[in-house]
Amino acid sequence: MLDDFILRAALAGLGVALAAAPLGCFVIWRRMAYFGDATSHAALLGVALALATDLPITAGVLLVALVMALVISTLSGRNVSADALLGVMAHSALALGLVAVSLLPGQRVDLSSYLFGEILAVTRFDLGVIWGGAVAVALLLAWRWSALLAATLNPDLAQAAGGNPRREQLILTLALAIMVAVAIKVVGALLIAAMLIIPAASARPFARTPETMAFWAMGLGAVAALGGLLASLKFDTPTGPSIVSIAAGLFALSSAFSAALPALRRRG
Repeated sequence: MLDDFILRAALAGLGVALAAAPLGCFVIWRRMAYFGDATSHAALLGVALALATDLPITAGVLLVALVMALVISTLSGRNVSADALLGVMAHSALALGLVAVSLLPGQRVDLSSYLFGEILAVTRFDLGVIWGGAVAVALLLAWRWSALLAATLNPDLAQAAGGNPRREQLILTLALAIMVAVAIKVVGALLIAAMLIIPAASARPFARTPETMAFWAMGLGAVAALGGLLASLKFDTPTGPSIVSIAAGLFALSSAFSAALPALRRRG
C-alpha cells in the first residue's frame, strides 16, 4: 500500500501538520514567529553540511537548526533588539545556505525541492523519519506541557513556583529543530514557518483553552495538508505552496468567523 506515492505524500503531510500544530501554538503564545523563520531558514545550511559530509539530510538540518536556535536564544537581548537579531539571523542563514549549496563541488542540487518541498517524492524511509520526528515532538510537548504553559504565560511566577523557564525554552527549541528537520521534505525551508504559524493562528478564534487550541490547530493543519495535496494534483501546482495556500484560506475563513462572532452572539 505504501508503494502508492500519493498515499505516502498524504501521510507525510499529516505527520508534519500534526507535529507542527501544537508547537505552532507555543510559537504564537511566545510571539516567536520570527524565531521560527530564522530556524527554518537555517535548514539550507544543514542541507549544505549534509551534502558536504555525506550525512543524511535530516541529520544535517537537525544539527544546524538546533545550533541556530541555541545561538538566537543565547544572543537575544544582548545589545541588540530581539526583532533586529532575528531579522539578521533569518536572512543571513538563508543567504549563506544558498551560497553554500551552490559552492558544493561536484553536486547538482535542485534548490527548489529544499526551498519549497518535494512531498510527492517522499520515500518510505522519509515517511519513517517524518513520523518518528512527529512522535518525538509530541512526546516532548506532552511530557512538558504544563511546565511549558506556565513558563509561557508567566515566567516569573513559574520560576517562583520552582520551575525553570530557561529549561523549558531549551526544550521548545529542541522540538522546533526536530520539526524543521522533518518538515523540509514536505514544505521546504521557506514554508516551514508558515505551517507552524498559520494553523495555530487559525485555531485561536475557536479555542477556549490552550489544549483545545492545539487540537483545533492539528485539525486545521491536517485539512490544509490534504487539501493542498489534492489541489496540487488537480491543478498541477507546486505541492508545498499549495498546502500553505489552503492554510491561508482557512485563516481567512477563521478571521471572518471571528469578526462575525460578536454579531452572531448578539442575535442569539
